[in-house]
Amino acid sequence: MTGQTTGARPRIVALGGNATAGGSAERLLRHALACCEARGADSLLLAGDAIDLPLYAPHLSDRCDKARALVAALRGADGVIVASPAYHGTVSGVVKNALDYAQDLVADAQPYFDGRAVGLIAVAGGWQAAGSTLATLRSITHALRGWPTPMAVTANSSQLLFDPDGLLADQAIAAQLDIMTGQVVDFARMKRAYAANRDKAAVFA
Repeated sequence: MTGQTTGARPRIVALGGNATAGGSAERLLRHALACCEARGADSLLLAGDAIDLPLYAPHLSDRCDKARALVAALRGADGVIVASPAYHGTVSGVVKNALDYAQDLVADAQPYFDGRAVGLIAVAGGWQAAGSTLATLRSITHALRGWPTPMAVTANSSQLLFDPDGLLADQAIAAQLDIMTGQVVDFARMKRAYAANRDKAAVFA
């Protein structure tokens, strides 16, 4: 994952997984970002140690290096993808805590996830928990003023998801990820084009 931008390539930031690297949610995020890059986007993954952050404290202004890096990445994102494993029927604490740091974007010209498409992935050991986790992710995205993509992805980790090499083996989920990432990247491009045309019109006004 590049984490860098070149020209007009949209910047897609993926956040989620577990505090320990290599879980199913993280691997689905990696697949999603590969889809984004195939569509001409630059990408950055925030997972594992990158989201193992101190408990968010809104009354404190001091932030550790990892928290500052996460906030800076979200601030520069044209699109966001979030994946969470299901913990007791909802998002994991580490993912929710990482998302809470978006509060540091409240005073930005583009606060929170405003103006950004947000693709969502929920992974659970059963379909019921995957569904409830996805519903929570949608609620959080709305609260952060993001635009959840029409296509979201749920995955049942009790079924075979990956091959022995760790690559996604479930073709139905692969197809859903392709649709979802296409929506994130296309929305980011449209938003960039709109902003460029608006700025051009302002110059000649």
